[in-house]
Amino acid sequence: MISRRIIRTKVLQMLYAYYTSSDKTLDSIEKELYFCIRKSYDLYHYLMILILDIADYAERRIEIRKNKHQPTYDDLHPNTKFTTNQIIQLLRENRQLNTYTQQYKMSWINHPELIKDMYSSLTESDIYKTYIEETSQSFAEDRKFIEKVFNQIILLTEDLYEILEEQSIYWNDDIEFVISMINKTLKQFHPYSDSSQKLMPMFKDQDDSDFAKNLLRKSIINHDELRGLIKEHSKNWDLERIAFMDILIMQLAITEFIWFPSIPTKVSLNEYIELSKMYSTEKSRNFINGILDKTLKDLKSSEKINKIGRGLIGES
Repeated sequence: MISRRIIRTKVLQMLYAYYTSSDKTLDSIEKELYFCIRKSYDLYHYLMILILDIADYAERRIEIRKNKHQPTYDDLHPNTKFTTNQIIQLLRENRQLNTYTQQYKMSWINHPELIKDMYSSLTESDIYKTYIEETSQSFAEDRKFIEKVFNQIILLTEDLYEILEEQSIYWNDDIEFVISMINKTLKQFHPYSDSSQKLMPMFKDQDDSDFAKNLLRKSIINHDELRGLIKEHSKNWDLERIAFMDILIMQLAITEFIWFPSIPTKVSLNEYIELSKMYSTEKSRNFINGILDKTLKDLKSSEKINKIGRGLIGES
């Protein structure tokens, strides 16, 4: 499912779009947020059928060699360990995957060169040679191999990034996270899985869906108060000269401090410092950390932070 870290990233992107566009409304930006999250979930399915297309290409290569005018012994007795991989078979038969990709018309048919190049990269790799040469074949080994294909072949294929960027601007930063989702999905597969094996939902639960909407809305609605707090705790800095993305990161962090009672402030602080590593410089990260730390101490002393629920010891 889409993690809260990715939700925070998407909300940050939408907040930037809201403030930098003159025609964005709260309702329109909220719809765009959910569309953006949906695209990440699309990519989750799209990359899973990519491994199937690579396996299909491998099968076609086997048939071509068998039908040569003078096939060799190896042509007639090919190693089919990859094409008969048990995870490949389960994905191929998975009803949820098939329904979703058919509904949204997902296909790699227009990218035969990518499939060919990925197959070549795979068959030349050490992970493939080691897998193929091993005479035994177990479910665990099949799963581990497919995980390696995603992590060491698909994730590192530069041409894939270019193709995905052409198809959706929302996929630029998602590939690594989506592959981690796929790895978690494969770990749920077992030897007795069948076509009804469940894939991950888009959101873990309704709370995560609501979190996305409420984080965006509360950050925008409470703009004046949030910017005031940032200005107050960065007195030695000209707010106009602070990087705009840094301000937005702090705005979201403080939103969580104040209006999300079930999220520990330490979690929020750590998450937005991590987010700053992607969208800010090292100098900015230290600045953001310092301002948020001062703001948090002030909010606690003025009793503006009220956390409730389990795991919130030390928040008072």
